[in-house]
Amino acid sequence: MKLDSLCSAGRNPGWRSGQRLLAPLSLLALASLWLLPALLPQPVRAADAGILQPAELEPDVRFWMRVYSEVSTNEGYIHDQRRLSVVYQTLHFTPDLSPREREAQVDAAREHYRQMLRHLASGAAPQDDDERRVQGLWADVTPQQLLQSADDVRFQLGQSDRFRAGLERAGIWEEHIAKSLAAQGLPAEIAVLPHVESSFQPQALSKAGAAGMWQFIRSTGRRFLRIDKAVDERLDPYRETDAAAQLLAYNYRVLGSWPLAITAYNHGAEGMRRARVQLGTDDIVKIVRNYKSPSFGFASRNYYASFLAALRLDRDPEKYFGAMRRHPPAPTQVLALPAATRVDVLQKALGVDAQQLRELNPALRPPVWNLQRPVPLGYHLRLPAEGKQWTSQLLARQLSAAPAPAAVLASAATRPAGHAVAAASTAVAAKPSKPALSTAVAPVVATVVAAAAPRPAAAAAGAPVLASVPALAPESAGSSTVYVVQHGDSLASIALAAGLPPEVLVNLNALRLEDRIYEGQQLVIAGLSGEALAEATRAAELEQQEETQALAAAARARAPVTVAEAQEQGPSLVPNESAAASADSIDYSVRTSDSTLVVVADETIGHYADWLGVTSATLRTLNHMRGHSTVLMGRRFKLSFAKVAREQFETRRREYHQKLQTDYFAVHRIVGAEPYVARRGDSLWSVTQRGTLPAWLLQQYNPDVDFAVLRPGTQIMLPRVDETS
Repeated sequence: MKLDSLCSAGRNPGWRSGQRLLAPLSLLALASLWLLPALLPQPVRAADAGILQPAELEPDVRFWMRVYSEVSTNEGYIHDQRRLSVVYQTLHFTPDLSPREREAQVDAAREHYRQMLRHLASGAAPQDDDERRVQGLWADVTPQQLLQSADDVRFQLGQSDRFRAGLERAGIWEEHIAKSLAAQGLPAEIAVLPHVESSFQPQALSKAGAAGMWQFIRSTGRRFLRIDKAVDERLDPYRETDAAAQLLAYNYRVLGSWPLAITAYNHGAEGMRRARVQLGTDDIVKIVRNYKSPSFGFASRNYYASFLAALRLDRDPEKYFGAMRRHPPAPTQVLALPAATRVDVLQKALGVDAQQLRELNPALRPPVWNLQRPVPLGYHLRLPAEGKQWTSQLLARQLSAAPAPAAVLASAATRPAGHAVAAASTAVAAKPSKPALSTAVAPVVATVVAAAAPRPAAAAAGAPVLASVPALAPESAGSSTVYVVQHGDSLASIALAAGLPPEVLVNLNALRLEDRIYEGQQLVIAGLSGEALAEATRAAELEQQEETQALAAAARARAPVTVAEAQEQGPSLVPNESAAASADSIDYSVRTSDSTLVVVADETIGHYADWLGVTSATLRTLNHMRGHSTVLMGRRFKLSFAKVAREQFETRRREYHQKLQTDYFAVHRIVGAEPYVARRGDSLWSVTQRGTLPAWLLQQYNPDVDFAVLRPGTQIMLPRVDETS
């Protein structure tokens, strides 16, 4: 099996990668195959996708056009956050005004209009021309609505200078963005979305943990991108663009509407599906006006309108900004690294200026530039277009000619703390042909990762991140520690279980990207000690907690009054309380009217009992189920909240599914999706085996498909997944 073959924890042991069970085809089946292209979902093109511009949103769109083109970051509007056509005042700040003085000025203006609105709501006559002007803005409302408007006074910082700079920068990537969107069948208009997200700043970072031109948070980014200590592809505008196109295509598949799919980029597919169900409509106007949810705040309500505003400005920039110089595209060549290599070695071998190499490869993290970690195997290095044209083979020959001490492909610095591997492992990496066992590798603990069957979240809360990966059974060979490849193994799954980066495993065993591993093959492995493994687990958990806390902090953030505050909170200058934008389309909430939920993939009665603090027997009795019957995915199940509050249950349920997804995307990336029409005899299991997919991921891509009773002819989208390396 190849390095990029698929692996999935818990897959059927009798299943071989690439193997398919073929049944004789009847004439009817052959006819179905002939008609298949007509039956399958066709790519969505801009011509038939319908980027709707509802007339009811026109006041909102015009407000954002004013924010983007009429007031700079030294100005801002005091306005009503629900009726955006109501703008009370334009504030102007002197450049030397401190943030505290700006905030005081904003607070004073906001309080001024709040008191005025309360006075008018009481039925009192306007006291001056200013009050008469404000009363005219609300001529069609009741006193109660006028009183409510006092609580909706808000400040919005301008950003015409930032938007103009974004228009100029956009020229660098517009060609690549157009190609990426076209490859996914997306409307060309979506190319303006980075105006809303970051003003086309590829290095933008937000307080909520989002990064890059398209502002991915870590957990969502890992579905499509490599994000680790060596590489953060969110900071590569080319790779992040490809990922954004995939996410938007996914949103459209599960929502079926571009206004909803685009809003889901901010609010998440699950949130927009819940809004659609709650209101019984796909109408974006009805949703932004009437949907009530703690997480559907100002940013989410205004996301589609701000996108439409950016689209209009981008189509005719000179009309709003005058003459400007758009940055030209920056032609480059891309080179896939044939081996993990230190960046200083690469720089010398390629003859590229170190600063230029760094500017072209912003995804490489500080440990790479500090020579603590190598540039990983398979990394797509971006080089200047001019000069020598490189290939992976040509670079491999160049590196092999380098002096041995310089060509350190896997130095001790790349290994986890506490693990001793002698520098002589370089010699192993340099050997060609069949892997040899290095005597320089120190023995590791016999059991690297304890075997663990899937468990409820509460039981696994303190378990290692790698708990779902089967244990390795190392065998001693002299002073080396080796692992004998088992049926169904892959390099990525072995590396994950051994607790080391895949590129280190590759280099230790003199493997290449295109090499296959085979059952019975012996691989040198390097693992973590019990203490180091626990430390790595705590670090991973801390990272997840930090992201959760960052999102919570963003939800509480007030509207920024300075550029610095806006940059810290989010480069769009709108407090992004919904920055999570999870790609998970499944609703994990409980219906309050009858305390029921919809069973989703990888859940059992045991899970529910554990999260509720009751026995499985109690839940079986409540649901009139026999002793050994199981829950069916997609069916409703009644719960008992005698011991646990509904909110606590929902939190535990979400944490369980987040952990499943975090573990899976530690070694997998989604690279696309393809349609499939269910045939007679298909089941959830058989469909997942077409791509060795976890059931929960298949359900996320097909949230409206009833997999409990899968009928022939049902259209299914299959995500295509590769292992990371």
